[in-house]
Formats: sequence, C-alpha cells, structure tokens
Amino acid sequence: MKNVLVVNYSQTGQLAQITAQLVEPLRAAGHRVHLETLVPETAYPWPWPIIDFVDAFPECVQLDAPPLKPLSIAADTPFDLVILTYQVWYLSPALPMTAFLHSPAGRQLIHGKPVITLVACRNMWLSAQQTMQHLIGEAGGQLRDHLAFTDQGHPLATFITTPRWVLTGRRDRFLGLPAAGVAAEEIRQASRFGRALADALDRDEEKSGAAMLAGLRAVTVNARLALSERAGQRAFRVWSKLIRAFGKRGQWRRRPILLIFTLYLITLVLTVVPLSLLLQWLFSPLLKPRLDRLKNELEQPSGSQEYNLEKYAQ
Repeated sequence: MKNVLVVNYSQTGQLAQITAQLVEPLRAAGHRVHLETLVPETAYPWPWPIIDFVDAFPECVQLDAPPLKPLSIAADTPFDLVILTYQVWYLSPALPMTAFLHSPAGRQLIHGKPVITLVACRNMWLSAQQTMQHLIGEAGGQLRDHLAFTDQGHPLATFITTPRWVLTGRRDRFLGLPAAGVAAEEIRQASRFGRALADALDRDEEKSGAAMLAGLRAVTVNARLALSERAGQRAFRVWSKLIRAFGKRGQWRRRPILLIFTLYLITLVLTVVPLSLLLQWLFSPLLKPRLDRLKNELEQPSGSQEYNLEKYAQ
C-alpha cells in the first residue's frame, strides 16, 4: 500500500468536499492517506469583508504569502505521492498554498515526488496553475496530473454570484441566477478520480512519469477565457506593484489606491471582459486554429478526454 500526502486549504468548504470525494476511494483501497490542512498564523475571514478581500490582492499576485502554523507532520516524512488542492485568488494560488510551496517543510515534502494538483474555482485557473507548476518544479516535485472543478454557470452570471458568495457567504440562487460554486453532482463525481488513482497506485504508475488520470475529463479549458485571463494577469502584475508601493497589507495609507483598483476591477469586469469575449466570438473562424492549439496545450497533462469515464463512474 502507498503513502499519500494530501495538502488542503478550503476557505468555503467546497474544496474540502471535493478533496474528501477524492480521498475516500484511496482509503477504501487500503492506501494510507495523510490529510494536511493548512492553517495560516493569521486566519483569513469568511465571508470576506470587502476591504480585507481587496487588500489581499497585491500579495496574492506577488506571491508574498504570510507564514503558516507548523505542519502536523515532519518535513522528512516519506510519501509516494503528493496531492495539492487549492483555491484561486486573483488569478493566483490562494496564499496559504503559496506559503506551503515557499516553506522549507513544504519544499522538502514534495522534493522528488510525483504531484497531483486539484483546483476548485469560478472559472479562471490557468494562470494560477502555471504558477503552481513553476513552484512545484522549483521545489523538485514532478507534476503528474491536474484536476479542475469550476462553476458551470455563464461567465456573466458568475460575475455576480461569486462575489456575492465571497462577500456575504450566501451561494443560493439569486435574481434568477444559478447558485454559485461547483455543482453538487460534479463534487460527487470527483470520486472517479480517487478510484482511478487507487488502481494506478496498485500498478505503481506513480513511478512511470506519465499521467495517471487521463480519460476522465480531468480538465476542460475554455480557450477564449484563457486569452482574457492572460490580459488580466498582465494588468494585475502592474497594479499589485503599484499598490505595494503605497504600503503593506493592512496599512491605511494604501486604502485610497485600493479603492481606485476596485473601481478599475469593476469596470474591467463589466466592460472589457464581455467585449473581449464578444470580439473572440465574432472572429472565431480566424481564431479557431490558435484557440484549438491553446486548448490542447493548457489541458495537459491529464486532458479532457473521456475514454475512462464509464469504467470509473459511480
């Protein structure tokens, strides 16, 4: 039987539910799973007060994570596989996961290990995953699979439902719009990855260097959103450096520039992003070859194919 480390930080509880669905079949198959829940020294509030939510932006983008409380395991504990489950904040990994990957203990735990990443978010996770891949590589880990769970609501609808969830804690239907977050059925079906992974570990596939969870619709990329996300990430880098020049997180003197950034972000969401999606739709015949190449590239290593779905469906 294999030893599996699962590192989790779930602010809303949604990611914890998905992680539980993944872990249960591994334990049922006899594999030893250690679930490590990251605990920041200063907890992040839920729901977020709006000023605290915006004030976390610069450090998220600049990967300047505050420290965590000590892990419950020693850094030299041997594991055969590491699974990192994370949220996305401002197109970047949530700060607790960044802190783990920057910490000496975290880097030691994943050094030389096959790593699976799992993200749950609204819909834009590509930049965050590229950052995760970079940090995992820096620590000497080997990214083997990636799983992405997203809100399947229309992007324009989720621009309303997701901020409402973040700022009020309410995710129910609102103004005729669907509930925020990953659908309950999608969460339940996450167990297929645990069953497939248990079989792969039984066959020592974690040592092969190849993806273990292909054919299970692990990742589905909307390439049109990818183009918008890349533009947003470039803007975020500029804004995050500017805001940090006004002071540190929590300091009053950077709140005026945070207000200006908030107005910019609302304008971006309401105008630039919809316009970008509209232009991509209008020019889709010309953009199709590029978007197809981008989709294939970004869906690696696990892909969106479904040839193993029936085998592992429940």
